Amino acid sequence: MVIDKILEGNRRRLRTNPENILMDASGYRMWADYLEVRPGFVGRIDFIHKINIPCLFRMACDILTDYEPAKIKWKPSHVTMTVKKAGVYLKERKFITLEDAAVSCMAWENRGERPFTLTFLPGTEDGTFATTYGKKLAVRYFINGREGGKQEWILKPQERLEICIAAQVCLEGETERMEEGCRRIRENFSDPKRALKVQEEAYQSWFDRAPEFVSDDARIDRVWAYRWYVLRHNMMKPELGNLKETYFSEGRSHKMGKTPYRPDGWEFTKLIPLSVPMHLLDLRWYGEKEYGTSILHVMRDNQDENGEFRCAKVDWHGNPYANFFGWSVWQYYLVSGDSAYAEEALPVVKKQIEGWKKQYGNENDRLLIQYVHQLTGMEYQPSYWYFHDFPKDCMDKGTYTPVKRVDRNVYHYLNTLAAACLGDLCHDPEADTYRKEAEGIREDILRLMWDEETGFFYDLHYQTGEKAMVKNIVGFLPYFAGMAEKRDWDGKEKGMEHLFTKEFDTPCPFPSVSTDCPVFTAEGGWQGQFFKGRNGCIWNGPAWPFANSMVLDGLARESLRRGHALDDRFGTYFRKFTGMHYHGGDGSVPYLVEHYNSMTGECISDDADYSHSYYIDLVVRYVAGICVEPDRIVVEPVDIGLSRFSLSGLRVRGHEIDVCLKPGDGRLSVSVDGKERGSCLRPWHIEIPV
Repeated sequence: MVIDKILEGNRRRLRTNPENILMDASGYRMWADYLEVRPGFVGRIDFIHKINIPCLFRMACDILTDYEPAKIKWKPSHVTMTVKKAGVYLKERKFITLEDAAVSCMAWENRGERPFTLTFLPGTEDGTFATTYGKKLAVRYFINGREGGKQEWILKPQERLEICIAAQVCLEGETERMEEGCRRIRENFSDPKRALKVQEEAYQSWFDRAPEFVSDDARIDRVWAYRWYVLRHNMMKPELGNLKETYFSEGRSHKMGKTPYRPDGWEFTKLIPLSVPMHLLDLRWYGEKEYGTSILHVMRDNQDENGEFRCAKVDWHGNPYANFFGWSVWQYYLVSGDSAYAEEALPVVKKQIEGWKKQYGNENDRLLIQYVHQLTGMEYQPSYWYFHDFPKDCMDKGTYTPVKRVDRNVYHYLNTLAAACLGDLCHDPEADTYRKEAEGIREDILRLMWDEETGFFYDLHYQTGEKAMVKNIVGFLPYFAGMAEKRDWDGKEKGMEHLFTKEFDTPCPFPSVSTDCPVFTAEGGWQGQFFKGRNGCIWNGPAWPFANSMVLDGLARESLRRGHALDDRFGTYFRKFTGMHYHGGDGSVPYLVEHYNSMTGECISDDADYSHSYYIDLVVRYVAGICVEPDRIVVEPVDIGLSRFSLSGLRVRGHEIDVCLKPGDGRLSVSVDGKERGSCLRPWHIEIPV
């Protein structure tokens, strides 16, 4: 999977800043929100959290102030800008290394009839930049491997200059880190051609440890690669304050205000527990398993005394979001087989469960109450206002009712079941207690939240238990949780059928609430009010990858349970989800954002390469059909109409697993460590003991 070759394309830009460009090779701590079309690093540069440094460094040409039109070539590892104007020829390749060095490799030519002057200008006179979290940044500049500041060159007609400029950025006082970074610059970035090769090889090395998926559907293949890129792009390691180890952010904060050193708005580069489980589901298939442990540590470090995982910046704690972290830990263990990881995770998982019961439980049943609608990550879902007939002013607290939410209770069930599974593994005497609790939660969801007449799962009034008759997208989450695998499920399979009607089968599925809801709004907003702006998060009609990944998961599970009866449906919607990963859906420019207009497919947020959903896991478990259980691997693909595919290099409990669907006769084969362990024709089903 050569990531630059698979994903390369032309200029990528933000919807709200179309004149600028995206340059997405990011470091552990430094990245570019966007760059202006000019040589050097001018735009909005960030370090650990959003800062909006307007200029790290630049190269000025005395006869050019405007570099448009420019030809921009985007690759994950670097961006190339080519300019031919007024006798000036410039080809610049620039990137940020994983170790937080900003590097620009420039080739200048004078193709005119008079000399011009180039001047290298550092972005700071004293060698420091301010931050938003109380610490200053230190920067050291290098030109062709030699440290220095401002410098000038005069190019006569027909003369050429090749130059490599690098800036190493660290926090002030990080002497050893700075010296090591400067050593790397001297060694690797003294020559422009060598510099680019070093970056391409270093960047590719991360993807060399990811499995490869190849099929006869090029769009799926490309999104597979793109989702690995999204993870790499959002990989952060601040090593400071609350965030001491590697974790994965939801995004790189394109949405925030662009005022230099004064970013306003929501910060995506913090730890956001809502999305962490989805990162784990995809990352468990990565070749190295160290991220499960580092993420566990970061989550544990930001777990409060009530067991809640808090949003965290290096110097700040915020809201606790509902999540299925415990379940994702168990799923991660199944693939890694690391018992030490499971033992370390168990008390963290149990602490969250016990905290939730104390804070959100009630005396009437085993369900949890959601008091603050924002904290399941699906804010402004209409069921909170159902009991007041959807008032015009949804900000009036007198018209808002807490509810027993389907999503939080499904997460609670999964986390509790995970505690039982982890407990069995770790010989925890409370394992059976958690298993019985999980079954009780499941029984209450099925008994109280299901409505037989309309065939759907609903949120409940927090006191009376009355159903809020709003078909929110969370009504499909019991299928995602695998609750259909018990005997008392009879009749409830019809709830999935709502996906296939005009209620949820919108041009860009799936809307966050059914189209027949009185306050359905495909573009967000509440009854014509856009009080959160055009990009605001309002779950009353837009389509969200976050929800789609779980709904598709449930749809595939239900199809397998019904003997593949819904395979075609899953294939249709999975391909539509795949299309959401491209700007315009045409398969050319990879571009995943937070949410979409469910009727038009328009991106209605400005957060490119957004990571709060999962896709890799869907390909592995359903398209390739690999399900890892405690004692075996079951391979049973959902047939989405592919005539061939291969998934290779998958690491499961120290073994390499390859699955191949061969063209022609449709034979499926499974290999372990290079040796075939099973093959069959349709209907596909292979079991391998582990």
